[in-house]
Amino acid sequence: MILFSHPTGNANVRAAALGLARAGLLGEFWTCVNYPPDRGLVRRLLPASLRAQFSRRAFPAGLQPFIRTQPWREIARLASHRLGLASLTRHEDGRFSVDAIYRALDRRVAARVATLEGVSAVYAYEDGAAHTFRAARKNGIPALYDLPIGYWRAARDLLTEEAELQPGWASTLIGNADSPAKTARKDEELALADVVYSASTYTLKTLAAAPGLRARVEVIPYGAPSLGTAVSPPPDARKRARNREDSASAPLRVLFVGSLGQRKGLSYLFAACRSLGASVALTVIGTRPLAPCAVLDAELARVRWIPSCPHAQVLAEMSAHDVFVFPSLFEGFGLVLLEAMACGLPVISTPHTAAPDLITDGSEGFVVPIRDAPAIAGKLDLLRRDRDRLRAMSAAAAARAACFTWESYGARLAASAAVHCARPAIK
Repeated sequence: MILFSHPTGNANVRAAALGLARAGLLGEFWTCVNYPPDRGLVRRLLPASLRAQFSRRAFPAGLQPFIRTQPWREIARLASHRLGLASLTRHEDGRFSVDAIYRALDRRVAARVATLEGVSAVYAYEDGAAHTFRAARKNGIPALYDLPIGYWRAARDLLTEEAELQPGWASTLIGNADSPAKTARKDEELALADVVYSASTYTLKTLAAAPGLRARVEVIPYGAPSLGTAVSPPPDARKRARNREDSASAPLRVLFVGSLGQRKGLSYLFAACRSLGASVALTVIGTRPLAPCAVLDAELARVRWIPSCPHAQVLAEMSAHDVFVFPSLFEGFGLVLLEAMACGLPVISTPHTAAPDLITDGSEGFVVPIRDAPAIAGKLDLLRRDRDRLRAMSAAAAARAACFTWESYGARLAASAAVHCARPAIK
């Protein structure tokens, strides 16, 4: 059986765990908070804002028998963030920082590896695997490592350069602040891994900068959401959706979804849209970073900005726009790309994401160079002027997204994990 761990459990983590469970490989799934759907009393007692927060930690029924939790530190982190206690959640050294949560769960799972019989492999994610993998190596157990974003040295080189190019945005480049201790743990995790899973060929390319990597690297792309019936946008979004059928004189509805840091290439998106004036209408969905950034605040004041919303509403907003732009400088995959495509949005993205794996340039979207606002503006203006092409690319994007499912992702991952469980760990 596989001992699987992740502190929060986002979409790709859940699909991986479900794939292992369906294949009969999952032994235990360790996470922080599990909010089962049958806790009706808890739901009624919690304030609406907290219900929304915890509902994101509701795992599917198929995983409930396997889940083990360590909740209190994560609950304290969420509460500290909500109360504005920034010192407690500060990057790395805050008592309830994200890094502290990852390390605490990692230590707990490592202790479990040392005492639980019948473990055939451990599966852990970047920043939360070092202790677990040490225990696995000591017990001769294979270590399966999930790297959801590119290798840190490649990121450091690129983002350090970006801070020099765009100093006003430097405070949003949080990864540049990683301590030597944290980056050393990342390298230790890679060195201890028997197999590394990545979701894009770009992540694979960044590992060329990893010294002494011995593990096999396998690329398994993520899945798109299964929308079933059409997503039902709210009334104001339905009105915006009708613009897809309007003449070229209507503003092109442009959408970005993601964290609001310069790693996502935001300054280039804002510059592209500014250059097109009233011919485009930009919506941005994402939470501002904790560190103040005056230039970001100024840009957000000029556009329609939604700080946060439930995933269903994100999909509804996608269905109400014309094109999705994701100009990321450094990404592991960019799950929002597939989500937007599933909603019928052509995408404009960069080769530093999974875009080259997902689309044919000019068919389901466009791949533009990083840091190229004029290139983004040119593609937006093309789609604004040629609505027939926009509609054709919309249909092509939805059809392409249907080729990527979470079920397929989980099944491929489980098939690979089964092979590695049968092999001895790297000495």
